[in-house]
Amino acid sequence: MSFSPLVSGLNKAFGNSASPKTATAASDLLLWYRKPAEKWLEALPIGNGKLGGMVFGGAAQERISISEDTLWTGGPYQPAVDVSPETMASIKKLSFEGKYTEAQELVKQLQGKPHRQAAYQTVGELQLNFSNFTETTDYRRELDLNTGIVTVTFTANGIQYKRETFASYPNHVIVTRITASKPGQINLTCTCTSLHPSKKLVTSGNNGLIMDGKNGDLIVENDVTIPSALTWQCRVAVQATGGKQTAVDNGIQVSGANEVTVFTTAATSYISFNDVSGKPAQLCAAVIDKCIGQSYNALRAKHVADYQQLFNRVQLSLTSQPAANMPTNERIKNFATGNDPSLAALYFQVGRYLLLSSSRPGSQPANLQGRWNDSLSASWGGKYTVNINTEMNYWPAQKTNLAPCELPLLQLVKDLAVTGQVTAKKIYQANGWVCHHNTDLWRATAPIDSAFSGQWPTGGAWLCNHLYQHYLYSGDAAYLKELYPLMKGSAQFFFDTLVQEPQHGWFVTCPSMSPENGVAKGTSSSPGPTMDMQILRELFNHCASAAAILKTDAGFAQACKDMALKLAPDQIGKGGQLQEWLKDIDMENDNYEHRHMSPLYGLFPGYEITPDKTALFAAAHKLTEMRGFSGQGMGWGQAWRLNLWARLQDPANCFKLVNALISTKTEQNLFDKPHIQLDGNFGGTSGITEMLLQSHAGSVHLLPALPDQWSEGSLSGLCAQGGFEITRLDWKNNRITGLKIQSKLGGNLRLQVPNEVAVQAVPGIKPASGANPNPLFAPIEMPEAVIAPNAPLQQLELKKTWTYDLPTQKGQVYEIKFVK
Repeated sequence: MSFSPLVSGLNKAFGNSASPKTATAASDLLLWYRKPAEKWLEALPIGNGKLGGMVFGGAAQERISISEDTLWTGGPYQPAVDVSPETMASIKKLSFEGKYTEAQELVKQLQGKPHRQAAYQTVGELQLNFSNFTETTDYRRELDLNTGIVTVTFTANGIQYKRETFASYPNHVIVTRITASKPGQINLTCTCTSLHPSKKLVTSGNNGLIMDGKNGDLIVENDVTIPSALTWQCRVAVQATGGKQTAVDNGIQVSGANEVTVFTTAATSYISFNDVSGKPAQLCAAVIDKCIGQSYNALRAKHVADYQQLFNRVQLSLTSQPAANMPTNERIKNFATGNDPSLAALYFQVGRYLLLSSSRPGSQPANLQGRWNDSLSASWGGKYTVNINTEMNYWPAQKTNLAPCELPLLQLVKDLAVTGQVTAKKIYQANGWVCHHNTDLWRATAPIDSAFSGQWPTGGAWLCNHLYQHYLYSGDAAYLKELYPLMKGSAQFFFDTLVQEPQHGWFVTCPSMSPENGVAKGTSSSPGPTMDMQILRELFNHCASAAAILKTDAGFAQACKDMALKLAPDQIGKGGQLQEWLKDIDMENDNYEHRHMSPLYGLFPGYEITPDKTALFAAAHKLTEMRGFSGQGMGWGQAWRLNLWARLQDPANCFKLVNALISTKTEQNLFDKPHIQLDGNFGGTSGITEMLLQSHAGSVHLLPALPDQWSEGSLSGLCAQGGFEITRLDWKNNRITGLKIQSKLGGNLRLQVPNEVAVQAVPGIKPASGANPNPLFAPIEMPEAVIAPNAPLQQLELKKTWTYDLPTQKGQVYEIKFVK
């Protein structure tokens, strides 16, 4: 297993939370049910980054669906096609003439071959079939977020049975242990199944199963086929205490055992996007051999210690109501009409659990389904969709204290910077690198799917902006030095491809589009959409800042500063809305309730639209209203809206969206629905965080969008830009009653709070004035917004807050006291 050179440094820097642990009731971290899962989306997830398991919990048959992070269709491929300069010039000419349909017809020539990417595939299923159960009573199935362990308990024939299942990161294995209240009462047959036609299952001695196979071809109808290039293996070992253990046809049979432990692992021959020479049989054998030499208690303890050093960094407590004692599926059903704030806290923590279970150092990044899949072709291929979904997966990482979980995303972008150079040259004749709206295991970067949805060249730039957030939170210069070449390469591509639009002379992207939204019926192709300009302003600002910090590339840094101000500015249209396109056509577009909130990137996750920019902030508010609340039925669409309303400091609309996410877009196991896209979960966790803490607009702002329904609560461990960690925050009646903050870097803490600080009781604190001198809070340098004549600008009133400056020393914890 390969690790980034940053892993040890980041784990050292972020390995221990400074937070004292807020008391959280055990029940607040439990998902529990009175019956087994009947379908895959009711099963309970476990994961260690590389392996994912979905535990069904049947009494007579336990099923565990197994996924592995590198099992995808196809093999190494390069889909970018050669495009002539003449074709590109024609596209630009037609675009600026407003002939979008004709331009999009030519854009079809830019599509990759094949025009689809690889799909994430399941490994198969572990099955434990029990032979002596008739009627069962006292059934309970639960996932304990405190330990990352799924437990099933029940009584059958007067015997109490218990199963524990977890995915160990230290040991790279899924472990299941079965015990009974009396000796000699466990009888089972263990086997494996798979949907892969190539699978071959054999027994290994009287205690092992080996299932081998090949991945599927990447097949696209009427297009190029990328043949299968991976081999894979799933290996199982069964270890019984007492009783008899024998190999049977395609299984291991255990009779009369006192307890049984089952070890499951899987691997493929994937080493990197251009190397498939790995030895999965050797990898699996080494994992199993290491595990069977350890006691179950030792394996469990190692797993829990590793898991808790990440998960326990953040705790959130909202007022618990009697509804919290109900099974989780009943709580979800009643959430819209009941009063159950602690379910929102549980939902928040589930998002953190899913991230640390699907993305760990050495694994692939979390994809559209996190790490869990039960098919040979996951929905939307289970890919990395980088026009929102992949970035949304990692929105909670920094602020909910899971920074090491983001390392796989850094490695992904390093890979894309290699493959994206080829795409930049072949399609655009440009330097640097580019990634369009999707990528996969093989790091394909060409436009795919269709000219309508695929011709968006800004995906790589967004990924760079996202990764820069780690520097703003950590101040880690070594990390910045590793990230800077990726940022610079992305910026170089746009220096070579930006063009001046003829009316104002602004620099814009072309060809491009506002992700997946039509500028006209059936047509998306349009130059300089607002989202592109906001992303590139950030990228150029970040490049200039990084170069200055690293004391390099002074000329390039100045060019970045200059270009940031030459890009098309944000525009406020005739309806008072933030425009989506260069032309003011939002009010005529019949699709303005689109699921994508693209032109609002600058409000969230970006940070160029802040309350001090009154007109622009009001225009963002107007467009967020226009987009509605439904997200076109997508959970992630509602999650993005939640984050936006939090940035708009609107607690009522935030609560409305939390309510909608949990009551209408959440499965019984708290997965996002109607289609499993776990970015909805991650986005929901991010949105709840933004309701409680924001640090993008020059200050550490506490409780900026706290709804009345959460008027009392406490938290610890959330992080803010500038290296600040909230080690304790208590509030009651929407007022802060207790606050401690650790400064990990030193520097000025600008604190914005909903009630007045007792300044005489806090040495060094004073009312804030001027710009925040802490460079990790520097704003985006940008041109003034252009406002349409007679645009009706909303007059917004935000809740009164108090803002203070406190000089801090590295490593110190500061207690802030408030006027009573």
